[in-house]
Amino acid sequence: MTRRTLKHSFSLLHVDAVKLGRHWDFSNVLSPYSRIYFIDEGEGYVSTAGGKQMLEAGHLYLIPSFTLCNLKCSKFLSQYFIHFFEDSRDGISLFQNNRKCLKIKAAQKDISNIKRLLEMNPNRKIYRSDNPKVYEQNAYYKEYQALNSKQSDADFMETQGVLLQLISSFLNSKEFEHRNTGDIPSKVLYAINYIQINLHEKLSVADLSKKTCLQGDYFSRIFYQHTGSRPLNYIQSKRIERAQYLIATTNMSFSEIAQDTGFENLPHFFRLFKKITNLTPREYAHQNKLLSAI
Repeated sequence: MTRRTLKHSFSLLHVDAVKLGRHWDFSNVLSPYSRIYFIDEGEGYVSTAGGKQMLEAGHLYLIPSFTLCNLKCSKFLSQYFIHFFEDSRDGISLFQNNRKCLKIKAAQKDISNIKRLLEMNPNRKIYRSDNPKVYEQNAYYKEYQALNSKQSDADFMETQGVLLQLISSFLNSKEFEHRNTGDIPSKVLYAINYIQINLHEKLSVADLSKKTCLQGDYFSRIFYQHTGSRPLNYIQSKRIERAQYLIATTNMSFSEIAQDTGFENLPHFFRLFKKITNLTPREYAHQNKLLSAI
């Protein structure tokens, strides 16, 4: 009998219920974790490359990681929010084809689950500020994620169950783009893993096809079929994702980051970073550096 296992796992970062006003107005937010909002009163909006999405009472919203967005409240907004990290065995995010703000009507079980998640994790609030530029720091990520290991087995398992239930609600929505490609061939998985481990090296489609013992065009075709990206585009996106992480969580120079992520020169690194994120590395660094204590 074949056992089916989950390809994606999720770890809780923050959960809280907050009352927001006009000060909740942030542009060019680009986070390494995903967000879920439940709105119980008021209204606001999230805008992404996919368009402007109103935040309305009685609805759930999911913003995948590394989705550039603007967050705004014009008057009053009461929301529950959940921040979580994703880990994928094959390196492909569950939301790879859904880098936009997803919206669904909140069912009673969803509301109950969110309140239960907050009840089990009362110390996951963001105490410093509601400004992503302040709280999005690696030291804070580690501080909050360390709390996962301090949970009892029962609370940890229930927390995982609640996250999975909430995320599954979005997978059933009409907005979620499912890519039914079947199981990913082992040679494509090998290429994905090789790319992840060797981003600092020179990577080419010819080298990858040779390592998988496949003809170049055929390798590119099945790689696209099972990932939704051409090999070169996939390599570039993973390099920029790694660069975003290093900019946000280390003090490495741009030259060091470019070298660590496989770019031969800074101009190329800057051009591709801007193309993919709509921000220059300096703009992204400024957004993510810790501001004066609030």
